Amino acid sequence: MDKHIINDHCTLIEALDQLNRLSGQVMTLFAVNQRGEMTGTLTDGDVRRALLAGLTLQSLVSEAMHRSFLALDHKEPSAETMKEAQRRGVRLLPRLDSDKRIVGLVDLNHTRALLPLTAILMAGGKGERLRPMTLTRPKPLLEIDGKAIIDYNVELLAAVGIDDITVTTRYLADQIKEHFSRPVAGVNVKCVEETEPLGTIGAAQLVEERNPEGATLIMNSDLLTTIRLEEMWERHKETKAAITIAAIPYVVSVPYAILGVDDMGAVGSIEEKPTYSHYANAGIYIINNDVLERIPRNERYDATDLVEQAIADGERVTYYPISGTWIDIGSPTDFRQAQELMKHHRDLPTNN
Repeated sequence: MDKHIINDHCTLIEALDQLNRLSGQVMTLFAVNQRGEMTGTLTDGDVRRALLAGLTLQSLVSEAMHRSFLALDHKEPSAETMKEAQRRGVRLLPRLDSDKRIVGLVDLNHTRALLPLTAILMAGGKGERLRPMTLTRPKPLLEIDGKAIIDYNVELLAAVGIDDITVTTRYLADQIKEHFSRPVAGVNVKCVEETEPLGTIGAAQLVEERNPEGATLIMNSDLLTTIRLEEMWERHKETKAAITIAAIPYVVSVPYAILGVDDMGAVGSIEEKPTYSHYANAGIYIINNDVLERIPRNERYDATDLVEQAIADGERVTYYPISGTWIDIGSPTDFRQAQELMKHHRDLPTNN
């Protein structure tokens, strides 16, 4: 980050030297004053325009910099600011603290949102339907087009600014821990291990130190999807939900004529080969942390248990329909379909 920051009392020749050292990267400097407060931005184009306007190479950065700039609040980054930056073709956005000091930079080529969520990827299953491939390797580490399945999901999360990611493990856990001994998509992924099977969501209790007022995204690690997580988060907020469930359309076609009957056995209607549309659980949830705290510790507990309990408690549970790709890689057929898909959609994780 420091290589992009320059004091606004430096000269333009010093700024050009610093810009030159950014060759191959985003060639934008962020100017700060003596107190460390951000005061403007400077590009090589700004320098050229300043020189044409009569400034010299010994003039100060403060005389040539662009003072009307976009920036993100460190604690509550604005989605609208990010959209405006993308519209203007701005690639780097600074994140400022309450004193207007730069605490980070966001590259919009890699990050399209900054969601205030932590994430848990569930990766403890044995993947028995994919044997023999999973006899010696856990399903999340099986490769699709040369990349581990779980890495697509880490990239999906990183693309919306989620960098607090924990993977829950059990089967062949050491392999997953070794896999994440190095950063993936720039994220240092943490691992926790179930000592006994805890169901589809019980292992979430192994993740400590959650913000009680925050929310967590929980998803199965064996999915390939282009879900727009920022849209799912907006729906969660707009509906004031305790739990939002990602859902996929599921159509059931009945190959027979279906009778409509009453309690007395009388036929009131007949429908030839009807089709029924439903929404099915996609294995992706946004759950308020105070709801997650209700999961019993050291007990088997499924996501459906938590959803049913929340509904019984009068909490709002809503859904978000996935309109893009979603594949649950649970069988050899699913695996082959995913392999074929990735030959044509290599930008699947970010779906910009």
